Amino acid sequence: MKITEIFKSYDPNIINRPYVIAEAGVNHGGSMDLAKRLIEEAAEGGAHAIKFQTYKAETLTIKDSPSYWDTEQEKIKNQFELFKLYDKFWKKEYEELKVECDKAGIEFLSTPFDIESSDFLNDLMPVYKISSSDITNFPFIKHICGFGKPILLSTGASNLWEIQQSVELIGHYKNPLALLQCILNYPTLNENANLGMILDQKRKFPETIPGYSDHTLPGNMEVLKTATLLGAVILEKHFTYDKSLPGNDHYHAMDKDDLKYFFKDMDKIFELIGDFKKRPLASEERSVLNARRSLVSKRKISVGEVITIDDLTWKRPGLGISPKFLDEVIGKKAMVEIEEDIALQWNMLD
Repeated sequence: MKITEIFKSYDPNIINRPYVIAEAGVNHGGSMDLAKRLIEEAAEGGAHAIKFQTYKAETLTIKDSPSYWDTEQEKIKNQFELFKLYDKFWKKEYEELKVECDKAGIEFLSTPFDIESSDFLNDLMPVYKISSSDITNFPFIKHICGFGKPILLSTGASNLWEIQQSVELIGHYKNPLALLQCILNYPTLNENANLGMILDQKRKFPETIPGYSDHTLPGNMEVLKTATLLGAVILEKHFTYDKSLPGNDHYHAMDKDDLKYFFKDMDKIFELIGDFKKRPLASEERSVLNARRSLVSKRKISVGEVITIDDLTWKRPGLGISPKFLDEVIGKKAMVEIEEDIALQWNMLD
């Protein structure tokens, strides 16, 4: 499945199979070998895409910028200091990682955080991801729109009116848009997940593709399964090769085993969901015949007698005249002798 196909085939009237993005971010720690390992393991786990983050600390934040993450898990409390540790990759490295993604059969994505990175990433990606943190960064959004590609916009920590403004801005440029419900907590506690907000965004912005960017702890991936059943078509979750590693994005990330579990479970769920068009199944044919009812004689009815309501009841199986024709049967004459407890047939009546 390609992400551009989502924008062409999305059907709001059904539950769609999700497109899953393994958000590697900077969990490579600046190592190309680890970045390539993340690509291989994301592909092995079944992810449709792997996404990195492209930034330079100097263009992302001022040097005195406080944290917004759980400092019990990530001890660094200054954004600049943390981001400076991981801003090692640039154009050459991402071009190399794109080649690795192509080899592994997984789509390459990376969230740009500045103009320069957004420019060189254009040749490498089919869509653009805009972080929740940039939902009010209109100059940057306009620049991204200029590439004419679909946009994935996360909506963490946003009011509906702020989302509306961004949707209208992107709509002016006519870029296809997916809105990814998100809670901007690292990590997001289960009681703060608020997956129901996916439904609100679907109602308020029906022209967009619904999605979900997850920061909850991975557990058994129930959050992503629930998001899918609520209509999220694009799922994004942080991804690592080792959840026990220190750092801000490893402990609330999924790994390849989580991915495998998720897809295996989703196969079971979609087997249960089955068809979206109501119809009787071939396996129900016997039930239609034997579990439905027929009009049945309550007493012996002689030839020529006019049938009244007191002569009839309805019982299984449904091999005779259906009870829905009761009014048509009343008043007709018996053409043959009808014994008690017999399912009526049309050829018994005049």
